[in-house]
Amino acid sequence: MYEGFVQSGHLTFPSDFILGAATAAYQIEGGATEGGRGPSIWDSFSHTPGKTEDGATGDVAADHFNRTHTDLELMSALNLDAYRFSISWPRVMPAGEDVVNQEGLTFYSRLVDGLLARGIEPVVTLNHWDLPQALEDKYGGWRGRETAYAFEKYAEIVGAALGDRVAVWSTHNEPWNNSFSGYGSGAFAPGGTSHADALKAAHHLNLSHGLAVQALRRTVTRADARISVALNVFRVEADTPEDAEAARLFDAVANRVFTGPMLRGEYPADLLEDTKAFTDWSFLQPGDLEICHQPLDLLGINYYEVMHVRLDRSYVPGQDKKGGTAFPGSERIEFVRREDLERTGMDWGIEPRGLEDHLVALSREFPGLPIMVMENGTAFPDEVLTSEAGSFVVDRQRARYIASHVEATHRALERGANVVGYLVWSLLDNFEWAAGYGPRFGIIHVDYDTLERTPKLSSHWFAQLCASRTIPILVLPAEEEARVRSFVSAASPTGI
Repeated sequence: MYEGFVQSGHLTFPSDFILGAATAAYQIEGGATEGGRGPSIWDSFSHTPGKTEDGATGDVAADHFNRTHTDLELMSALNLDAYRFSISWPRVMPAGEDVVNQEGLTFYSRLVDGLLARGIEPVVTLNHWDLPQALEDKYGGWRGRETAYAFEKYAEIVGAALGDRVAVWSTHNEPWNNSFSGYGSGAFAPGGTSHADALKAAHHLNLSHGLAVQALRRTVTRADARISVALNVFRVEADTPEDAEAARLFDAVANRVFTGPMLRGEYPADLLEDTKAFTDWSFLQPGDLEICHQPLDLLGINYYEVMHVRLDRSYVPGQDKKGGTAFPGSERIEFVRREDLERTGMDWGIEPRGLEDHLVALSREFPGLPIMVMENGTAFPDEVLTSEAGSFVVDRQRARYIASHVEATHRALERGANVVGYLVWSLLDNFEWAAGYGPRFGIIHVDYDTLERTPKLSSHWFAQLCASRTIPILVLPAEEEARVRSFVSAASPTGI
């Protein structure tokens, strides 16, 4: 391990605080036509010209499907407490329902066993956007109520197969992107551009969440297993006090459209009023909200940036657009680019303070519900150094970003936030959805030509954090430059 990090000695996490890393199936697995896997909507979308940067697809991605042992050894060397991964629904059920592909279930069972053998707790997400294409064709995907019940059966099958061993379950990851990016703006698979469909999809995702929680409660046998959902609950801040209405509008359609049904058993009245120009909500049936509102053991949140908003002063009432905007009501909102902030490779503003305040606020809003940061990380261009001994990636910006957000999580904990874990995004460089392979979020570098893995500086920092539970101080003064540049990992990809 690189020894250039100073141990602070005072910022220490409790012994039961969970530190780990996260990935998603379509972003890393590859093996798109291997092992009996069926096509997903992301296979179809990424193979459609013009939908992804440079026509990138997840056909190979990081080839985790064929390199699982290597990746498990990397995780072990990182001293992870937990590893969050998603199950590929079309790998388990190629048509989305009826027929189960035992080879797919076996793949995930071996992964779970490999994690447990290394002392790493499995954290499973059932849906990270790769809906079986067959369900899109048959039911209209998440537009169709039938898909919610297909998801319940899928959850039951996976729960029965892995429920004796998995520590944490999440039904969905960021249903916002599934619905509003997938069926409203067209930016993500399946590429729909209807606000009415996006709202319908959001409801069916809420419904499927509740059905899946019930299915997991029926099938999971591990006594200490916890059931959750991973939401990208946005931290929304008005640009000025006069822009509070913009914050309310965005909070309703981005956050409370999911937290309302899932955590309170209701859709907010202001959301129903805001969206009545797009839908009559006739897809909301009697008894649905009771199904959506299931007791959870944990709330997962994903945090990347603060959403600074203001009202669009040029908006004229009565000129609402029924499509072509990012989400219902977005024609009334402007997102403010804060020029005083450092920015990531995705052009997202860097505000660790936002994560700290967010965790504290959510703990107050949902008292008694533990929170886990299930995704937090950043993309920056990487500098790969090579020598006869091997390669090393000096990703100071990423290391600083992760360190500052881990420190923000610790500050939130000290302020009384009910936060129980932090998972860095991402373990590996991967297919970054519509952005293709340009952005690199991994703490492990992946050469997309050779698929060789190379630990980055950030992974060394994170490994030290996981081993000690005390936040290392990332000190890289000018005099350390030569030392860092002379350091390379051992030739073995696990030589952290």
